[in-house]
Amino acid sequence: MKSDELTVLRKQLASALTGSETHIDFESALHDFPSKVRGVKPHGLPHTAWQLLEHMRIAQNDILEFSRNPNHQSPKFPEGYWPGAEAPPDDATWDASIRAFQKDARELKELTQRGDLFTPFQHGQGQTLLREILLVATHNSYHLGQLVLLKKMLLSGG
Repeated sequence: MKSDELTVLRKQLASALTGSETHIDFESALHDFPSKVRGVKPHGLPHTAWQLLEHMRIAQNDILEFSRNPNHQSPKFPEGYWPGAEAPPDDATWDASIRAFQKDARELKELTQRGDLFTPFQHGQGQTLLREILLVATHNSYHLGQLVLLKKMLLSGG
């Protein structure tokens, strides 16, 4: 791959991670999410906003650490990727989860700009940094859509 093509690819991957050119970005999806409904699960839906936020944070952190640390141990699947509680204990915990997600997103974006995108990790089973970045981008996009829908339902009384 030519240097300029690789630069374009890295730029597009960074954009996919931030959500700046997708349906909705992380900050917009969570902006003003009312505290009183963060742990509410509407009838028929499987998760609360808190569960989705924590799931996204845990999964993104796991993928980041797997991508940069050959000794990283992933949480047990699937239960290790979801919080035990339906609601955050307080607003500070919600805010801390958001900050942790954003920090990991920045670090993953930085790794995207300097890491080898194509060589499989020696500690993996064929995974590459490119694959992991695409996994985070699609996973986050999916759950951000769920959060937006959940917020609309909760605020409309549905």
